[in-house]
Amino acid sequence: MIKISRAYKAVVGGLAAGAAAAVTAVQDQVVTSGETVTIVLAVLGALGITYAVPNRPSPGA
Repeated sequence: MIKISRAYKAVVGGLAAGAAAAVTAVQDQVVTSGETVTIVLAVLGALGITYAVPNRPSPGA
């Protein structure tokens, strides 16, 4: 079984959230300061929440 550390899981979650927010922000070809704040908060929120949730223990552990 592959062991994925909490840090790697958090980074991937942060990148996914940031990418989703960024794609939404550039739909009108302009990124405003409010959209930038939304992107940053999405990344930080996903990093923190994903890091805080523990990985499921492997069966038999």
